[in-house]
Amino acid sequence: MSKGKINVSVENIFPLIKKFLYSDHEIFLRELISNATDASIKLKHLASIGEFKGKIDDLKLEVKIDKDAKTISIIDQGIGMTEDEVKKYINEVAFSGAEEFLDKYKGKEDEKGASDAGIIGHFGLGFYSAFMVAKEVEIITKSYKKDHAVHWSCDGSPEFSLVKADKKDRGTEIIMHVADDSLEFLEESKIRELLTKYNKFMPIPIKFGTKQIADPKHTPKTTKDKEGKETTEEQKMITVDNIINNPNPAWTKSPKNLKEEDYKSFYKELYPMQFEEPLFNIHLNVDYPFNLTGILYFPKLEANIDVKKDRIQLYQNQVFVTDNVEGIVPDFLQMLRGVIDSPDIPLNVSRSYLQADGEVKKIASYITKKVGDKLKSLFKKDRENFEKKWNDIKIVIEYGMLSEEKFYKAAQKFALFPTVDDSYFTFDELIEKIKPNQTDKDKNIIVLYAQDKKEQHSYIQDAKAKGYEVLLLDSPIISHLIQKIEGENSELSDKKQPIKFVRVDGDSIKNLIKKEETEISKLNDDEKEKLKGIIEKFVPSENYTIQLEALDSDANPFTITQPEFMRRMKEMQQSGGGGGMMGMGNFPDMYNLVVNTNNNWMQKILKAKAKQKDYVNQALDLAKLSQNLLKGEDLTNFIKRSMELMK
Repeated sequence: MSKGKINVSVENIFPLIKKFLYSDHEIFLRELISNATDASIKLKHLASIGEFKGKIDDLKLEVKIDKDAKTISIIDQGIGMTEDEVKKYINEVAFSGAEEFLDKYKGKEDEKGASDAGIIGHFGLGFYSAFMVAKEVEIITKSYKKDHAVHWSCDGSPEFSLVKADKKDRGTEIIMHVADDSLEFLEESKIRELLTKYNKFMPIPIKFGTKQIADPKHTPKTTKDKEGKETTEEQKMITVDNIINNPNPAWTKSPKNLKEEDYKSFYKELYPMQFEEPLFNIHLNVDYPFNLTGILYFPKLEANIDVKKDRIQLYQNQVFVTDNVEGIVPDFLQMLRGVIDSPDIPLNVSRSYLQADGEVKKIASYITKKVGDKLKSLFKKDRENFEKKWNDIKIVIEYGMLSEEKFYKAAQKFALFPTVDDSYFTFDELIEKIKPNQTDKDKNIIVLYAQDKKEQHSYIQDAKAKGYEVLLLDSPIISHLIQKIEGENSELSDKKQPIKFVRVDGDSIKNLIKKEETEISKLNDDEKEKLKGIIEKFVPSENYTIQLEALDSDANPFTITQPEFMRRMKEMQQSGGGGGMMGMGNFPDMYNLVVNTNNNWMQKILKAKAKQKDYVNQALDLAKLSQNLLKGEDLTNFIKRSMELMK
């Protein structure tokens, strides 16, 4: 038997482990199982090169709970350790690793005393994470070599004991005597939860208890009595190991060995509470210039930029690290689901460091390119199906076009622009289609769009009557995107014309796409001046700018429009992400009231005396009604006035 003192600069490092990692006690299980897995994989490697001749076919780990003894045990069948190796790896290497790890945490506590939430991985603490939940830890280990087994124990002070043990089987058992403040970890449900969270896809099977299953060798017999009544005997049950992990998840396999059903099955394994199938998947597989594997899924997404993130899970060699992949996966792709596994992502670093790391940037760039290539391939392979899925995936693509320049360029090949009539165009197809009819007198190509088919129905119909194509662009970030597209297409040259987007209710139909021809007004200048004065008496100037226009006599008497620039800036400010004018989000809505001087209603207003106010308000309310602006008391008054005017 030998006793010793661990060479450590701090008198008692274990309280520090608890202090600096207070919010992460649960990671002890991940760290210890990771070590046990490493020991098993190393044994497999030794067998592959002929240095170990024993049987390795049934290697597994086991996790046990003993509530009475208040212990948690983790047992592996890996390479084990000799006495000298215990002294080296447990008393020196592991402890120095724990000290180094803690140095990174010092001075990074939040107000609760918890560790810096910016540290994403926590790998590196290793064996000594056991003291986060244990007041005493034992190691019983036997090496695959011929040496005797040893028993190491430590009670959380720098003192330890190391004696011979009578363990016969190769491998290591770690026994944790759980501290009084961590008794929750003696609950079977808690350990199962942690094993599922962190070790669901570890490469070595993990046994946690046993379970009953139907005996595959037994087929229940059915017999008949004299009366012909059938009786079937009970199915025999057998007890088997309860293996809680899948050691060979889909992302570790070659794409050529997987069918579509395999991808769907793995999606259900990742997200058992998701009942809708994903739209499609992208298999990531690269080993140069970095190692990265994974599968990303496109789920059906609502047109909502605030859609929940934290759905992509990050693994390192099949060990779960985090579901917050900010800085590793481009922001716009964090709305997807799936798994990314890479040993090349540094874990014991802050997120700010991660975002500046060159290798991580390469990984993010690769993922972006891979997604772009997949979308392009899907579009070319089956455009009709791609169009059907557009509304479910457009928010990701539009967000990517805004936030990633390379993706913006790649998306020109597959990003779609739907019309109000459910036709779909790529940008180049759209411009080619509308250029002859929707070029204004200044050689700008005008793209007309609506954001709500019902609310903007009358404006859409007016535009269609002119032969104009009207897009339906209704995502919450569309104002930002069209601003970017306009910026990318703002120059007039021999090969290009400036492109401008205008919502169909942004101006009168005549002014949406200004041509050379002019309409003659039925009113002379004096009548126009008088008409404007009358209207200004009854229309609030704080909400409306009155604009007299000579339109078709069949066009509405009054039309309410919102200036494109003001409305778009306000939308951009409200939706966030920059680009709008500061303070415009709370600015009151301003409208143009377009007065059609050629409509016969203007004559009624000019000639009326007692009902002049009613005529102006009636035309105004009709215009408000078409913009869904007529509500409450104004709507009630409109109905009463309409009844009076009908008498």
